[in-house]
Amino acid sequence: MEMGLQLTRAGIGSVTATDRSVFIPTESGRFFKTRNRKPNRVGRSVNRQFFIQIKNYFKTVTATTIVGNRQFGYSTIFGRSACGVIGWKMPALGLITEARRSGNYESTIWDDDYVQSLTSPYTAKEYETQAEKLKMQVKIIIDETKNVVDQLEMIDHLHRLCLSNYFEDEVNKILDNIYQTLMNQDKNVESNDLHFTALQFRLLRQHGYLVPQEVFSSFMDKDGNFKACLASDVKGILSLYEASFLSMENENILDLAKEFSTHHLKEGLEQITDPSLAELVKHALELPVHWRVHKLEAQWFINVYNSKLGSNIVLLQLAKLDYNMVQAKYQHELKQLSRWYKDSGLSEKLGFARHRLTESFFWALGGTPEPHFGYAREILTKMSVLITIMDDIYDVYGTLDELEVFTDIVERWDINGLDRLPEYMRIYFLALFNFANEMAYRIMKEQGFNIISNLRKLWAGQSRAFHLEAKWFHSGYIPTTDEYLNLAWVSVAGPVILLHAYFSISKPINKSQLTNLELYPGLIRWPSTVLRLADDLGTSSEEMKKGDVHKSIQCYMHETTCCEEDARKYVKHLIDVNLKKMNKDILMEKPIGKFSKVAMSLARIALCMYQFGDGYGAPHLETKENMVLLIIKPISMP
Repeated sequence: MEMGLQLTRAGIGSVTATDRSVFIPTESGRFFKTRNRKPNRVGRSVNRQFFIQIKNYFKTVTATTIVGNRQFGYSTIFGRSACGVIGWKMPALGLITEARRSGNYESTIWDDDYVQSLTSPYTAKEYETQAEKLKMQVKIIIDETKNVVDQLEMIDHLHRLCLSNYFEDEVNKILDNIYQTLMNQDKNVESNDLHFTALQFRLLRQHGYLVPQEVFSSFMDKDGNFKACLASDVKGILSLYEASFLSMENENILDLAKEFSTHHLKEGLEQITDPSLAELVKHALELPVHWRVHKLEAQWFINVYNSKLGSNIVLLQLAKLDYNMVQAKYQHELKQLSRWYKDSGLSEKLGFARHRLTESFFWALGGTPEPHFGYAREILTKMSVLITIMDDIYDVYGTLDELEVFTDIVERWDINGLDRLPEYMRIYFLALFNFANEMAYRIMKEQGFNIISNLRKLWAGQSRAFHLEAKWFHSGYIPTTDEYLNLAWVSVAGPVILLHAYFSISKPINKSQLTNLELYPGLIRWPSTVLRLADDLGTSSEEMKKGDVHKSIQCYMHETTCCEEDARKYVKHLIDVNLKKMNKDILMEKPIGKFSKVAMSLARIALCMYQFGDGYGAPHLETKENMVLLIIKPISMP
C-alpha cells in the first residue's frame, strides 16, 4: 500500500539541494541507492521519493523541496516516532504543509434571486375550496366502486397520482376486505387473471399485508417456469413485473417472475399497439413503480392518465389541482430556506464546497412529499446542506491535522475549542451547532423531549466516519468491499438523514422507538446502503478522477481483479439484495408509523438522483428537469 504525501517548505527562501540520491525498493523489500543524473542548482525545487518501511508495508513520501542536510526528522511528518525508517530521515523543520485540493464543483444554477422570484397562483383560497369539493366527489366514486378489479385499479391510480393520503380510511377498508377474502378462499381455487392477481399482490404487500408468493403458482407449468402462453398478455405481464419488486430474499417464484416478465416486456415493447400501455411498459423498465419517487411519479402519471381512454375526469382534476397547490407550498418553503442559506454566509465563506440548497430541498420533498411535512422538509434540507459541506471539508479541503482537531471538536461538541480551528471550520461548526440547538429547542418546547444528546451523537458518528475515509485516502489504503460497506452506509449519512426525519415527523417522539432506531436496525441500514451503492454507481468514476477514497466499485475490482463492468453488476446485485431486505423489514417487523415510508423513500430518492449520474453534486439534465417539474412548473389546467 502506498501513500503519496506532498511536502512543501514554507516561509524560507532558496533551498540548496546538494544530494542527488534516492532510494528505490526491490521486489524483496530491500532498498538500493541510486543517484540523480544531474546536480540540482541552488533555489530549484526537486521532486524525490523516499520509500519508508513501517511494520510490514511501504509508504511513499514525495518531497518537493529537500535541504542539503542528510539528517531528516521523519517523526515530525507522521507523528509516529516508532516508525522504522530505512534510508535517510526527513527534515524536522516544522514547516511542512499539505496542499489543499479542489473539487472543481459547478456553481448552483438556483441562486437566491431566482428562487425569490418564483410565484404561483395556486395559493388562493378558491383553489382550496375547489379541492375539498373534488375530494368529496372522489370519496363517493370510491364508495360506489364495487368490482374488485376496479377497486384495485382505483387504489393504484390514487397512489400513482399521489392522492392516496387523502383517502387512507377508504383504501385501508377495501384492502382489508380483499385480504380477508384472499386468505379465506379455497386453496384449490386457481386464478387465471394474471393482471388481477399481480395487482392484488403488489398493493396488499405495499400496505403491509404478507401475501405469499405462491399466489402465482397457478401461472407456472409443471417444470416450475411461468407458462409461455402468458407472453401475449402484456397488461398481465406488466403487472407481474411490477409485483416482483415487492419480493423478499429467497422468494424464488418472484425472482422467476422478474426474469420472465422483464424478458417478455423488452422483447415485445415495439409490438405494443396501445400507446398508453407502451408508455407504461417503457417507464416501468426504466424503474419500477415501487422504487419511484412518489411526487415525480404523480407528475408523469397525470399526463399518462390524461390521455388514457376511460380515465376518471374528477380524479384527474383533483390530481392536477392538488399537484399545483402543493407545488405552491414547496415554493414558499424553498424561498424561506434560500433566505436562511443566504443569511448564514456559508456559500460566501466556504467557497470550496458544493452549495446545493435546492438539490437538498429536492431530496427532502422526495422523502417527505406530503403537504403537512413542511417542518420535516425544512430540517432535512438544512441537514443535507450541512452534511454536504462537512463531506467536502473531509474529502477535499481539510488537511489531516485540521481534520483531526475538527473531529475532536465535533465529538466533544466543544464550542469553547473553536480557537483550535481555522476560520472556515469555525464558521461551519457554529452553523452546525446553531442548527442542532435550534432543532432541539423547538422539539423541547413542543414535546418536552430533549434530543440534543441524540443529535450530538449522530453528528459525532458522521464526523468519525468521514475522518476514517479521509485517512484511508491520504494513506492510499484500499479496503475490502465488506470493510468499505461497513463504513460507507454510515459515511453516506443515511443514519443522520433518517434520525433527523424521525425527530421531525414524530409527534410524540417515542423513547423506546428512538432507542431501537439508534441501534441502527435494518430499517436504517438497508436504505442507507442503497443510498451508498446508488451514489457509487453514479459518481465514482468522476470522483476518482478528482481524487477520492475508493468506492465500492473500485474496492471490488481491487479485491477480485475483475473489470469495471463486472464490478458494476455486482454493486447492482447488492442494491437488489438490500431492497429485498428492506421489503422484508417493512412486512415482517413492526412498522414505525409514517417513518417506515420515509425510510423507504430514502432508497427511492437515491435511485432517482443517481439513475443517470451524479444528480446531486453535478446535476445533469434529467435532475434539473425533475426539479423544474416538482418545484417550478405547474401542470396546465383547463
